[in-house]
Amino acid sequence: MPSLRSRIRSIWDKLIGYAVRFGVVGLACYVLDISVFNLLRTGALGEGLSEPVAASTAAFAVALVASWIGNRFWTFRHHRRADPWREFAEFAAVAVGGFLIGLLCVWVSHYVLGFQTLLADNIARNVVGLGLGTAFRFLLYRYWVYGSGRKGAQGRPSPR
Repeated sequence: MPSLRSRIRSIWDKLIGYAVRFGVVGLACYVLDISVFNLLRTGALGEGLSEPVAASTAAFAVALVASWIGNRFWTFRHHRRADPWREFAEFAAVAVGGFLIGLLCVWVSHYVLGFQTLLADNIARNVVGLGLGTAFRFLLYRYWVYGSGRKGAQGRPSPR
């Protein structure tokens, strides 16, 4: 029968360790995303992208690249794909799904419910949308994009 320590280590290796690293990368990209979003919404970077949907899209694009780099080289480093372009395409597809969840929250709040303040846009996007989108992204990154059984995954065992 495995010891408690070996069971805890197994759970850590299979899920919690990934979740912690994913959270750290996500937090850094979240700060980047919110910063770009609010700079655009306030017009600090020009008026062309000050609408909430355009600002969300631009901020997402910046954070997407930063997130892929962090997750590829740190969070899921032992499950990187041999073909980085295909991995990026899959990563981006999942990220777009998570982004669309957040964008839908902003759209409903801003245009359907009529909550049109900067605070309301931030709550819809960065609280409700972020929570739902993060759960979606983590599960699909862990079990699809960087799944250990994927063809082409480098799949080196994690160091002990």
